[in-house]
Formats: sequence, structure tokens, C-alpha cells
Amino acid sequence: MRTRLSDHVKERLGTFGLMTPSIAQCAIGAALAWIIAIELLGHPHPLFAPISVLICVGVGLGQRLRRVAELVIGVSLGVGIGDLLVSWIGSGAWQLALVVALAMTVAVLLNSGALFVAQAGSSAVLVAALVPGDGGGGLDRMVDALTGGVIGILAVALLPASPFTIAAKHLSGVLDALSTVLERAAEAIEKRDVDLAAEALEQARTTQDAVHEYEQALETAKEITLISPLHWHRKASLARYETAAVPVDLALRNARVLARRTLAALGEASPPPPALAEALREVSEAALLLQLELGAGREPTLARQALLAVAARERPEGLGFSAHVIIAQLRSVVVDLLQATGMEHEAATDTLTPLDEASNEGSRS
Repeated sequence: MRTRLSDHVKERLGTFGLMTPSIAQCAIGAALAWIIAIELLGHPHPLFAPISVLICVGVGLGQRLRRVAELVIGVSLGVGIGDLLVSWIGSGAWQLALVVALAMTVAVLLNSGALFVAQAGSSAVLVAALVPGDGGGGLDRMVDALTGGVIGILAVALLPASPFTIAAKHLSGVLDALSTVLERAAEAIEKRDVDLAAEALEQARTTQDAVHEYEQALETAKEITLISPLHWHRKASLARYETAAVPVDLALRNARVLARRTLAALGEASPPPPALAEALREVSEAALLLQLELGAGREPTLARQALLAVAARERPEGLGFSAHVIIAQLRSVVVDLLQATGMEHEAATDTLTPLDEASNEGSRS
């Protein structure tokens, strides 16, 4: 129990460390946008300026440049419809409902993006309920939104999170998950333990979220290197993470099939031999090597060599059907990870020891 609590605390602290730059960007950017809107633009209550910074920067991972465009257009739409209707029908509960419904309806017809629609609706709410009598017109609010968006982009450029750290942390989660699935499957084969095989399968089924988080983190990292001059030199290192994105996703998908077949194989008359468990463990260790080498900013030569050694190994004899499928999927994982190290698909496939037609059934390699 204490170990789980400690791991949870470490995970939360790690997440906080990763998000600290975004929190600083939001806090400093919101204050600057407020000051600029009041002191330079002369707007008495520039609510949309700091709000725009928060939406633009956020505290999560996403596409900020697109957010700015959606933000400004969404605010303009919501403010325009809100100002127009409030000037005709006044403010109140039913007026608020009508203003929000019309603003969001028009937004959906123009762009189904969640941020765009939500921003149009929330802007209409502020116009109809909070600020109709502050003396500021719709144009002022649009300018405030644009000001906040620009400040948000500047905050990302001048106070950036490390794109390399973001990509490394999330790819580490993906490769850790892959390594764990393969390790548990290997242990299940060695011990002839159906429960361990079931655990490996359950672990494999929960890995897709890590892949989606990595893809989103990679987009954010690429965006930071585009916006921030401080990280332009990171583009080469980040390219390795881009190369690995699709192959590690495929590797996890193949690992899920492998885990399912491991569970099935342990119920057959001829269970997988220990030599197969050894191969699974070697690929598991190669995944961790890949994680370490990419994290160090190096070419993943050690991981590639470990994978090539597995690819060149002869298959065990006397295998049942499910064991053949496990080997086929493991070969696919090896090809995927070789591609993640930078090899082309054809070259990676050519490294595999040829299989006869019977053993090749079920393989995609």
C-alpha cells in the first residue's frame, strides 16, 4: 500500500515538474495581457485578454497555434452575436439562453471543433450576463482576445517547456508499457502460469492511452520547436521521436495479440518452450535500451543490435499453433522496434530468419 502511494506521489510530482512551465506561462501571460489591455489599449475591464492567454497556453498538451485562430474567431462570433441580440432584447435568463443557443448553433455550422464552439458560447455568456454595461464594445473585446492570444504565443516562445523532455517522458511511458507486457508474458511462459498470462493481456489492453498521450505530446513538442527560438536546435533530436511514433504504436498492437496468444498457448497440450520466453525478454530489454538511448539524445545503436540478434535467431522446434502465432507477433514487434531505431521497413524485415510456410501462418512480417 505504501509503495503504491509512493509511486502515485512520484507520478504526481513528475507531472507537476513537466507542467510547471505551462503554469508559469499562464500566470505571467495573464497578468501581462491584463496590464497591456488596460494601460496601452485603455479597456477598463478586459476580461477576454487574460482568458485568451489561459485558453491559448492551457495547462495541458495541444496545438496552440490552432487554438489562437479558433479562440479569436470564436470570441468574435460569440461577442458579435451577443452584443447584437442584447442590444435588441436586453438581458435576462431567457435572453441568455437564446444568445448562447444561437452563438453555438452558428459555431457548429461553421466549425465543429470543440474549442471553437465552446468559446463562442462562453463569450456570448460573458457578453449577455457579465459585461453588457461596462462601456466596452464588441470590437474592444475582440481586440482583447487577440491581445491575449498573441501574449500566449509569446509566453510559449519565451518561457517554453523543453520539447525534448515532453517527448522523452511520454515515449518512456509507451516503451515501459511494451516492455512490461513482454516481460510478464515471458514470465508466464517460464512458470506455465495462466494467471500471469492473463495479467500480461490485461496490461496490454490498457496501453493505447499511453500511445495517444505520446502522439499529443509529440505534436506539442514539435510546436514548441517551431515557436521558440530557444529550442530550434532540438529539431534533430526530436526527429528521432517522430520516427519512433508509428512503429511503437504498431509494436504495442502486436504485443496485445502476442499476450492474447500467450494465454491461449498455456492451455494447449504443447505449451511454449522456455527458449521463447528468453526471446520475449530480450525484446523487452531492447525496448528499454531504445528508451534510454533516445532519452540520452543518442543514435539507438545498442537497441538496434539487440533487436538484430533476436531477429537472426532460429525458431524453437516442436511448437503448437498458438506458439507459432506468438513467434509471428514477436517478429512483428522486432520489425516495428527496428523501424523505431531508424531502419526502413524492408531492411528491418530482411533481418528476420526465414520461416517455412507452415510456421509463417499468422505472421505479417
